[in-house]
Amino acid sequence: MEVIGKVKVVNPEQQVSASFKKRELVVTTDEQYPQHILIEFTQDKCDLLSSYKQGEAVKVSINLRGREWVNPQGETRYFNSIQGWRIERMAPEGPAQTPSVPAAEAFAPATNVSEDEPDDLPF
Repeated sequence: MEVIGKVKVVNPEQQVSASFKKRELVVTTDEQYPQHILIEFTQDKCDLLSSYKQGEAVKVSINLRGREWVNPQGETRYFNSIQGWRIERMAPEGPAQTPSVPAAEAFAPATNVSEDEPDDLPF
């Protein structure tokens, strides 16, 4: 799955335990009702966010993760997270580029035309 939008926040890396670290990114989608999506990058993927700044257009590849947890009172709770594994800069949007071939160069004019030949074109 992918999330496309602009970087709103790149949080600093958090060392959660001796063997686990994470870094959070917030991407704001570009739609009628923009969404602010929190995406976690963990372990070696934290370094992927180092060169990204607020306002940059990005495409983030994600996985949805779900967990079950039973609290001390015996109640079962469910949690979801969005985990990023790749991030790419999007090309800035602008007018579409078309090949610049002048019309005169596209087709050379016919030189062997004779008025004596019948015109059999239907139009």
